[in-house]
Amino acid sequence: MQEKIIILDFGSQYTQLIARRVRELNTYCEIKPYNKFPHEDKGIIGVILSGSPYSVNDPEALQCDLSQIRGRYPLLGICYGAQYLAHTNGGKVASNGSREYGKAELVWHDDSDPLMHGVSDNSVVWMSHGDSITHTPESFVNVGSTADVKNAAYRIDGELTWGVQFHPEVYHSQDGKIVLSNFVTEICHSRQDWTPASFIESTVNELRAKLGDDKVVLALSGGVDSTVAAVLLNKAIGKNLTCIFVDNGLLRYKEFESVLANYADMGLNVLGIDARDHFYEALKGVTEPEKKRKVIGKGFIDIFDREAHKLKDIKWLAQGTIYPDVIESLSITGMVIKSHHNVGGLPEKMNLKLVEPLRLLFKDEVRRVGRELGITPQLIGRHPFPGPGLGVRILGEVTPEKVRILQEADHFFIQGLIDNNLYDQVWQAGAILLPIRSVGVMGDERTYENVIALRAVNSTDGMTATWSHLPFDFLGSVSNEIINKVRGVNRVVYDISSKPPSTIEWE
Repeated sequence: MQEKIIILDFGSQYTQLIARRVRELNTYCEIKPYNKFPHEDKGIIGVILSGSPYSVNDPEALQCDLSQIRGRYPLLGICYGAQYLAHTNGGKVASNGSREYGKAELVWHDDSDPLMHGVSDNSVVWMSHGDSITHTPESFVNVGSTADVKNAAYRIDGELTWGVQFHPEVYHSQDGKIVLSNFVTEICHSRQDWTPASFIESTVNELRAKLGDDKVVLALSGGVDSTVAAVLLNKAIGKNLTCIFVDNGLLRYKEFESVLANYADMGLNVLGIDARDHFYEALKGVTEPEKKRKVIGKGFIDIFDREAHKLKDIKWLAQGTIYPDVIESLSITGMVIKSHHNVGGLPEKMNLKLVEPLRLLFKDEVRRVGRELGITPQLIGRHPFPGPGLGVRILGEVTPEKVRILQEADHFFIQGLIDNNLYDQVWQAGAILLPIRSVGVMGDERTYENVIALRAVNSTDGMTATWSHLPFDFLGSVSNEIINKVRGVNRVVYDISSKPPSTIEWE
């Protein structure tokens, strides 16, 4: 039976980070909406209550029934979770006029408490709350304080229940990993046996049992997620998997040919479809970003549907959906945050059942599984690339000539990062063709040509990102190469905005 920690999500921006930290301890966990605890699940070994943007005193504050959880499972409340436990047990949570946001020093009062084994005194922790627990119920034992918050950490006497008003999951909490490790391993007694190898073994067995002799079709993009999904399925069902890789004319420079060659070396059954003209025709005159995405998405569905129908007896559609996609498709309030399907609409249109072998994994976990499967570093280490491809990196109308310009400029940028050992230091990089022209001088002639913006960011999951501080010499060299070798470009700029407030892509 799969052991797991359940994280009840009250809407915190850090909930996914809690899950990532637990999984780094080789312990499987799942995020569930605050009011959707899976009582029927027999593998649960502990529960974590997340933070929340709400105050427990708000009329619209999110509430759940913990009566079947407390005393049955080890429980850790974080920030709002800690305050909710105190509030619902007769304690008092209020604004004490000293809102804590940022770093604070935590003083422990009980060195024997199992949650704090190995945690240093005066440990730096990250606070992010307006309210504080100003009074605790009688059964609550204070185990930690900061200069401004008396009840920064507590346990409930007679229970395996703790609450902390700081965020142990964030990088800034000095001993946060130790706190979470103590909860997961010492209090919940996790076996810590959830590894890439164990995931592969269990997933392949599950796929074989689920799919049997059925035939499956999968849409390959050339990216990490669909590649790992394809290799897992190939390992499980072999020749019963057919992959379709569509060239929409918006891929990177010579990417169609190179990706097909890589897949052939991996023994995958891949059909490569050249559909460039179809997409260029459909995109004529389209300039609005969202409409471009819809046109590209519809074009892909039409081409994929046409090619898949040429195959016989297909019963399943496979997708490289990963865990953040699943989480973003849910909502703790009932409103969908993001409607997600890698190839949206296809399962219904084609009357196929859906199989998503990676839906439990974060992106970094997908990469670890890929390495365990023996997939080449060139494929596993690829930067994320937008689904609509260069279509959302050409601002304005997409034309074959603009694609040619951007592909070449992007190629020199990406190849430059690789050649200078900078590629793996950057989370995502690419070039953008701007809808403006600028005056320049090339030789003895005055020019009026296109402007290329270079974008490189560092991130862990794309939710936030900082612009990459690439060396000036490198940027100067790449700029010269693009201007000298890409016909139609006479100016290159570098984007130094972070997310938020900007997004990673420009459209």
